[in-house]
Amino acid sequence: MARPIPKFSERERNLVSQTLVERFGKAIPLQAIEAEIQLDLLKEELTPCPALTWQEGVCSFVIFKTGDSRFRCQFYYTDAEQFGTGQLEYDNLGDCAVELLQIQANHEAERIKILRGINAVDFSKANDGEDYHAPLII
Repeated sequence: MARPIPKFSERERNLVSQTLVERFGKAIPLQAIEAEIQLDLLKEELTPCPALTWQEGVCSFVIFKTGDSRFRCQFYYTDAEQFGTGQLEYDNLGDCAVELLQIQANHEAERIKILRGINAVDFSKANDGEDYHAPLII
């Protein structure tokens, strides 16, 4: 049986906390949890891993410790809206945290543009310039 994955050290927790202060300009509470994740993509087996999680606004973040100096990460808005960084695993916690926050910030900027774009649609220009007339409700 493989030895258990060590929990996040105080130094590692402080590194993530400081990175969050630099990103958000304030202290963000971290929660230490244990998660079960699929470490080997070829096996369905789930492995318990220590993780750090936090929330900022409507977005939640998690960094999993998958071994000595090995980390995975993701951010999510809902169960259906989960995102990674495009890199399966990191060997440096600082790089993992910074890239996670950068990818999420870029994603958030695009998400806002899309939402603003949807709200900025001028329906009066629908139907080749004809005025839009909503269906009659009786």
